[in-house]
Amino acid sequence: MPERARKFVNVLFCLVAVVGIGWSGKEIWQVLSARHQIDEACAGLVPAGRVLALSPAGGTVTHRVADEGTVQLDSLISGEDCEIFSTEAGEKSGTSSGERWFFTGAMGSVVRESPYTPEDPWDDLLDAGGPYTSHVYPDQPLGGGIAGTVSDTGVTVQLPCSKGWLNGEPVGSLWASAGLMEPDSPFADEGQLTDHDRAVLADTAVITANRLAERAGCADRLPDAPDDIPALTEGPTPAAEADGTCAWYRSSGLAEGGESADQILESRTDARAWDERCALVFSAQRANTMWKVRGDGLDSVYSPDRPGKYFVSFHTYSGDAARNVQLRRSTASHASAEAEPGEAGRDVEEPVWWASSKCAGKPRIHTMTMSFGFGRLASRQYERIFRTYIDDQARRHGCTDITFPDTATFDEEY
Repeated sequence: MPERARKFVNVLFCLVAVVGIGWSGKEIWQVLSARHQIDEACAGLVPAGRVLALSPAGGTVTHRVADEGTVQLDSLISGEDCEIFSTEAGEKSGTSSGERWFFTGAMGSVVRESPYTPEDPWDDLLDAGGPYTSHVYPDQPLGGGIAGTVSDTGVTVQLPCSKGWLNGEPVGSLWASAGLMEPDSPFADEGQLTDHDRAVLADTAVITANRLAERAGCADRLPDAPDDIPALTEGPTPAAEADGTCAWYRSSGLAEGGESADQILESRTDARAWDERCALVFSAQRANTMWKVRGDGLDSVYSPDRPGKYFVSFHTYSGDAARNVQLRRSTASHASAEAEPGEAGRDVEEPVWWASSKCAGKPRIHTMTMSFGFGRLASRQYERIFRTYIDDQARRHGCTDITFPDTATFDEEY
C-alpha cells in the first residue's frame, strides 16, 4: 500500500476509534445514570439491571421525584412503590414530552396491604368492546415452587416471614411486584406481556422480595423464578371445558342447562395461591334467555346488553390474605363489611356473600359476588352452588371448620 494511502487509512482508523470511544463513553454514562435513577427511586431493593433489561427501558431513564412514587424505607411495612420513566417508552407511545412511565416496583407486608376486595356487582368482567381492553387474560400462578401470580402487566410474589420485622412491626408475610404500565402498549403482545418481559418481571419480583426479606431479617428466600412462564390464556372459555379453578362447576353438572352460565374465567390450580378465583359468565344469548324467563317485569332489572353483564365470581383468600378481606370497596358514605375468619354473612347492601374455613391450620375466606341484575333473579338458587364451590375447596385443600351464611341471607332484598 502506498505511503500516502497508508497514512489516510491510519487517520481514518483513529477517527473511528475516537468516535467509538466517545459513543461507548456516552452509552456507559447512560447505563450508570439509569442504574442510579432506579436505585435511588427504589431504595436499592429493586434490581436495576433487570429493570434495564425490559423492552421499554431504552434511552434516558428517570424516576418519579416525589415521596409518592419513590420507596420510603420508614414505611415499608405499609407498602411502598417506585415509578420509572424512559424516553424510548415515550417515543414509541407518541407522547409529546418523549418520556413515559413504564415500570412500577412495589413491596410491603401482606397483613398491612390494602384490603383484598372481590369484584363489585357493578363490575364488567369482560369489557366487551369497551374503552379499556379487547382482551381478557385471567391471572395465572407463577409456578416454580413460588407463591406468585402473573397478570397481563406484571408479576407479584409472596414470601413467608414469621419472625421478620419492618419499621418496628412484625411482618408475617412479604409481597413484591414488578409490572409494566399498560397491556395495550407498543411493547405488548396482543394485550399481554411478551415472553421476554414476563420472564424479566418475574426475576425482578423475586429478587425484590428476597432483598426485602434480607432487610426484614426473614430466614427464608424464594428460589429463582422459573425459566419458561406460559403466556396467559385468553378468556372467557366454554364452561364445558373447565379444568382449572372452575373444574368443580363442570364436574358437578352445574354447567348443564339453559339457565346455567355457559362460560368461565379460570386459572390453573396452585396450592400456593393466596387468591384463587373462578368466575361464571353468561354469554349475551344465555343471559337474555335467563332474563326473559325470570327478569322481565322486575323493577331495575334490565335486559343484558353485552356478554358478561350477568356473572357470578368466586374467590378464596388464604393465610394472611384471609385476615384482610373486605366484601366491597368503601366509599365516602358507606363502609364495606369485613369478612372475618371464623364467621360468614352477606354485605348489607350488595349481593356479595362470604364463608370461612380453616385449611392446614390457616384461615380461608370464600366469597361469592353476583352481578347486580343477575343477583336479583337467582340469588336463592346460588346458595347451593356456593356450597358446592366451598365443598370443592375443602376437598382439594383439606379444609375444616366451615362456616356458611344463613339461608335467609340469600332471600334478602337489596
